Amino acid sequence: MDTVIGLGLDAAAGGVFGLLGTAIGRVAGFFERRQTFKQAQARWAHELELHKLQMQARLQETEMELALAAQEGSWRGLQASIDAEAKIGTASLWVINLLRLVRPVLTLLLWLITGWIFSVTQNGSIVEAAVFAATAATLWWFGDRAPKPPVVQHKLL
Repeated sequence: MDTVIGLGLDAAAGGVFGLLGTAIGRVAGFFERRQTFKQAQARWAHELELHKLQMQARLQETEMELALAAQEGSWRGLQASIDAEAKIGTASLWVINLLRLVRPVLTLLLWLITGWIFSVTQNGSIVEAAVFAATAATLWWFGDRAPKPPVVQHKLL
């Protein structure tokens, strides 16, 4: 009888330790999955930060390309203006002086017309449009005439 009770106790103890081992394994699995999830979150955060840095780098690269394109366009405009003036050829001094007065005279007339519109009309949107047009024309005609600072070029290693 002792052997039967001993066998029963051994079976019960084995079952308890088996259940206890399974429970410990499940608890350990829970902590392992939690640790794996934390590592995945850290990896995702790192990848997100890298993606943001790449986007910033692309944005800066695009801004630099736009600045270079604007600078190049400005120089092309100046070159076209110089070439157009060179194609005039020889002319009387009064004709050359008259040609050089076209922009200032047109600008003065444009601002006088803008002032006249301002004094005659009571409609604010018309006045705003006229001031916008006069300002845009003035800056278009004379804004690119100022000397530009030299462009610093960096050499890549």
